[in-house]
Amino acid sequence: MAFKFRQLQYFVAVADAGSISGAAQQLSVSQSTITEAVKELEADLGVTLLERSGRGVALSHKGRMFLRHATRVLEAVADARRSLGGAPPTAGRLSLGVTALVAGYVLSDLLARFRRAHPAVAVEALEDGRDHLEHLLINGELDVVVMVVPDRPADRAFDTALLGETPYRIWLPQGHRLTALREVPLAEIAGEPHVMLSVEEIEEATKGFWVASGIRPKVAFRTRSVEAVRSLVATGAGIAVLPDLVYRPWSLEGDRIEARPAAEPLPAIRVGLAWRRGAAMRQPAADFVAVSLSQRSERMRG
Repeated sequence: MAFKFRQLQYFVAVADAGSISGAAQQLSVSQSTITEAVKELEADLGVTLLERSGRGVALSHKGRMFLRHATRVLEAVADARRSLGGAPPTAGRLSLGVTALVAGYVLSDLLARFRRAHPAVAVEALEDGRDHLEHLLINGELDVVVMVVPDRPADRAFDTALLGETPYRIWLPQGHRLTALREVPLAEIAGEPHVMLSVEEIEEATKGFWVASGIRPKVAFRTRSVEAVRSLVATGAGIAVLPDLVYRPWSLEGDRIEARPAAEPLPAIRVGLAWRRGAAMRQPAADFVAVSLSQRSERMRG
């Protein structure tokens, strides 16, 4: 393989920005330069990394796989440059809070990146509800909280930074009549049995768009387990409306799950960081925020 470091940078930038134009703006180069570099990378690898359409670009399955490797290469080079600079590694302790939904799908990636960049920092993480984590943050018992950022105005006690957002789609079992549609009107699923994920962040958002649509879904099952939702949907027990953050095309039993966008606009889950406003941020916390914002997870790109 003869691909170049610059090609990896441009590809990761496209994945991060979600578009060629966004990557070009971020890197201060032309869109044609980005496009050509990615095409050369695809030719070197012999695979399609980006799926192009009238709406823009999206990572292909191979593209999502390669993104993980490309990100690691860029981080390894950054680590090598830091080590050559002779700066001593940051030490100390980092106390993190994380909500339940985010813990399983975002935190592990953030921690892996942070530990590679700052191996001397001892990390403690606590999973709990958002209200309790915000209380600990105000009291100075936590440095940073990783959570779903609510749509309501941010509490003045906190500063926040958005990591990314992910749209809701309708989950359907393979062969369901609605899989024939490219977009599913909410009215079409009003009479379907629904499998509801009873997680705080999800319930708040879904309650809002059901009220706005005037539809009262017929609930067949409530669970706090995403894996249970996948299994129930895949075996035909009901459908679900959930964010792509937690979507996987297969259940644990190996049954297929299809996902379709709604015809009507639905809200997006916004994942971000929060820390106490006005308080001096310790260096490990500042480093964690910087690492988290530098490379956003592909799971949060809609």
